[in-house]
Amino acid sequence: MKYALLSQLDALDATDSLLVGLCGKTLLGAEALPEGVSEAVDKALKRGDASAKRGATLVLPHAEGKKAGPGRLIVVGCGDKAAKLDADGVDRAIEAGTRAALKLGNKRLVISLHAGLCDGEPATAVRRAIASAGQATYRFEECRSKKPEARALKTIALLTPAGLAAAPARAALRQGEALAEGLALACDLGNRPGNLCTPTDLARVAQDMAGEFKNLKSRVLGEAEMAELGMGALLSVSRGSREEAQLIVLEWSGGKKGDKPIALVGKGLTFDAGGISLKPAARMEEMKFDMMGGGTVLGTMRAIAAMNLPMNIVAVVPASENLPDGAANKPGDIVTSMSGQTIEVINTDAEGRLILCDALTWVQGEYSPRTIVDLATLTGACVVALGDKACGLYANDEGLAQELLAAGQQAGDRAWQMPLWEEYQKQLDSPVADMQNVGGPGAGSVTAACFLHRFTRKARWAHLDIAGVAWNSKKLASGRPVRLLTQWLLNQAG
Repeated sequence: MKYALLSQLDALDATDSLLVGLCGKTLLGAEALPEGVSEAVDKALKRGDASAKRGATLVLPHAEGKKAGPGRLIVVGCGDKAAKLDADGVDRAIEAGTRAALKLGNKRLVISLHAGLCDGEPATAVRRAIASAGQATYRFEECRSKKPEARALKTIALLTPAGLAAAPARAALRQGEALAEGLALACDLGNRPGNLCTPTDLARVAQDMAGEFKNLKSRVLGEAEMAELGMGALLSVSRGSREEAQLIVLEWSGGKKGDKPIALVGKGLTFDAGGISLKPAARMEEMKFDMMGGGTVLGTMRAIAAMNLPMNIVAVVPASENLPDGAANKPGDIVTSMSGQTIEVINTDAEGRLILCDALTWVQGEYSPRTIVDLATLTGACVVALGDKACGLYANDEGLAQELLAAGQQAGDRAWQMPLWEEYQKQLDSPVADMQNVGGPGAGSVTAACFLHRFTRKARWAHLDIAGVAWNSKKLASGRPVRLLTQWLLNQAG
């Protein structure tokens, strides 16, 4: 898909669709739209055809006899009142309108941002619009035997918000395109089945990406190297699999030499059957998404590399499978982590924290990062707590927590802060080891975060539990929270 910017509405013709927003009975930015648009929408409202319900779409032909105008007008509901128009409403409107345009067969879609579909800072609005349109046009076709038909829609043009100068607009366009690329990569990785997205496959993706960008370097540690480092927790998970575990590392050197990097650590369980604590068969195929923490990190690294962000970032993805086998972890086994702390494995299906704890220990010793953010589809308990609307955020630094919460609001990819109180640590006490890997049925997402905190006490650290947001009810990856992470990094870079 090609994206373009318009500073004003140029000549529209029958090959175009124009997307406009409707709040209540008010057509947003009507004064800036072509002749006849307001009249057509007013008639649709009187007939009861148009709706302001969020995401509702109505396609209208442009009024006949007018000098210029689009072939189709796409009216998208944004809520009852313009005063309540928020980022979520804008995203949903753009996604719904773009999907409608795909069905029409028009060659170009014009999204009138300054005609109402704009929320917050103008450059952010451009980035978000491209990301939302990109999500709507994304499709995963790698595993189909027949090549899909080419779409008629080739260009999405954004009528830029008022007050956005040419240079910032172009920068926002490039950043939006980079963000769309990162989202697509994260979705592709998540949607690939476990036999086509193994730890080795993930490592290859990272290595190929490093070959594309000058300031991006990759390294991969195999099981022999991890064993020498003492990563007993991580390696205990992969014992039940024929696939060798990989510790995947990407280094982005966009900042000053010697500046401490920000570290992103993503859980890369390419398939999770639960190990000896076997999961139920129903919906087990969705456990290919258990690597979306790692997929999110790789997608974010692609986005920031394409943006050429002026800062240093290191990404670490511990990748493994978790399968039942004679060599697999057994409930009651005790493993020794790289930090030297011992862990009693009560439930082999709580494996994500076992691979993350060694990765977190390693990145601190290897890079001394100024900040660490880890991401993982870690607990079903987080899905129970927050559903699919927000990821759970835990942090040992309140300033970092507020940075991530604000970035989520800006990007329309929200998080919700959860407690990381010391009182919960008692649930992890073991009678035979330094800790156990689960804390009982209560506060499952909290105790999982508390487990990771035992390995990040000296770091400025945050954990995002993305189990509820990483994929949707259609069994497709969402790409979340690539938007949140990328916006946070943009904010850090200034």
